[in-house]
Amino acid sequence: MATSGLTQAEVDYYHQNGYLLHNKQIFSPEKLAALKEIFEEQWTLVGKKLNSELDTPHFRDERLLEFLLADEVLDLIEPLIGPNIGLWSSHFICKEPLVGKATPWHEDSAYWNGRLTRFDKIVTIWLAIDHSWKENGCMRVIPGTHRHGFSEYERVNGEDHIFDSEIKDVDDTQAVYFELKPGECSLHDSRIIHGAAPNKSEYRRCGYTMRYFATDALVTKERNKNHKVWLARGKDLAGNEFVNV
Repeated sequence: MATSGLTQAEVDYYHQNGYLLHNKQIFSPEKLAALKEIFEEQWTLVGKKLNSELDTPHFRDERLLEFLLADEVLDLIEPLIGPNIGLWSSHFICKEPLVGKATPWHEDSAYWNGRLTRFDKIVTIWLAIDHSWKENGCMRVIPGTHRHGFSEYERVNGEDHIFDSEIKDVDDTQAVYFELKPGECSLHDSRIIHGAAPNKSEYRRCGYTMRYFATDALVTKERNKNHKVWLARGKDLAGNEFVNV
């Protein structure tokens, strides 16, 4: 059975460490199966290519809004950033067996710098569609780094990584690995340092990221051409241009 909400202890842990593992089912088995079916359709349409082809899939397939705007999801977000919630983005991330590239150490906020006016209340839910564990390159984070500000990056080999820059001098001995069964999720702050090893296993690793922001942040119009945001819950506080306003 799907569960919703977070305890105060979980909320405190998230704010202290910048992440939370939620090893519970968000959706019912039927709803999770429907989401997986949409992913398989989208992946087939792009020729089963890797990550970059599956950014903002809800722009192309509004069936995904049933999941992105669902109470089961928003009830996890609200205790962390408050009752006024915007849907920032979503992304299917699929790493194929044996050839799935590494995800370099990065902060999401570094790639969104200038696109919103603040980053302290942006949460990503990483929902496991496939079993995700260390063997097939599950996500990993460096706890507490959401409080450190923007990091310094250096170039890396684009042949081996899904993008070509990485945070310098990360102590990966501190990494926490997000091992999740299908239907379970993690939550992380946009500022935390995170990444993933390559998938060298025989098992596919697919997840759906659902990203949300508190609406006291302004989405900068001139830096977000053709990008759409939805008011997921509550009210707008910063004068954003939401699809459903």
